[in-house]
Amino acid sequence: MKKVLHTASSRGHANHGWLNSFHTFSFAGYHNPSRVHFGMLRVLNDDVVAPGMGFGTHPHENMEIVSIPLSGALHHKDTTGRDEIIRSGDVQIMSAGSGISHSEMNASRNEAVNFLQLWIFPKLENITPRYEQKTFEKSDRLNKFQTVVSPIENDGAIFINQDAFLSLTDISSANTLEYKLHSNNAGVYVFVLEGSVTIDGEKLSRRDGLGISDTVSFNITADDDASLLLIEIPMLGE
Repeated sequence: MKKVLHTASSRGHANHGWLNSFHTFSFAGYHNPSRVHFGMLRVLNDDVVAPGMGFGTHPHENMEIVSIPLSGALHHKDTTGRDEIIRSGDVQIMSAGSGISHSEMNASRNEAVNFLQLWIFPKLENITPRYEQKTFEKSDRLNKFQTVVSPIENDGAIFINQDAFLSLTDISSANTLEYKLHSNNAGVYVFVLEGSVTIDGEKLSRRDGLGISDTVSFNITADDDASLLLIEIPMLGE
C-alpha cells in the first residue's frame, strides 16, 4: 500500500475577503510541484463564500467538476440553460466537455456557504456539456458508504465521465468500515470532513487528506464520530 498524507494545515490558502479558500492541490496562486494532482483528481478546494458573493460567469472545458455544499446553498447558472439552487445534502456535477460557462453564487444574503469543489480529468474529451444534481439522504450513509458519483448509469448516483466513484460516509465512534476498490488501477483519496479516523496506522483529523494506492482494500476506524468523502480515481500514468 502506498500512502500520501496531506494535513489540513499544509493546504494552500487564499483569503480574498468574499472568498476564503483552502487548496489541497496546486490552484491559482498556490503552486506546490509535489501536490499537483492525485491520479485523475486535479483540484480539491474547500471554499467559504460570503453572503451575496460568488464566482461570476467563467468558462471551462474538458473537466468533470463536482460541487458538494457542506453548509448553506449555491445558486448555479450555466450556458446549458440550467438555473438551480444547490443545498447541503445535494451533489452537483458539470461535464464541461467541449466548452461551458457558468456562475456559482452564494444563494443567501445572510449566511456564508461552504462547499467542496473538485476537478477530475475526463475519460472522454469534447463531449456535449452536461449537468446533473441530486439530493442524497444523510441517513443512508450512517456506518456505510453512500455512492454519490459513479461511472455506472442509473445506479442511483450522479453520472461522471470518468472511471471514478465518490462516496460519503458518517462513521460512529469506534466503528470500522472496510473500503474495497472497484479497480486494481485505482487509488482513493480520503478527505475527512469532520471528526477523526485511523487508516492503516495513520491518524487523520478534520480536513486532513490521505491518498491511498497499490491496494485492493483498506479499513477506516472512527476515533470519534466522523464524516468522510472518499474519491476513488484512476491512477494510470502515475
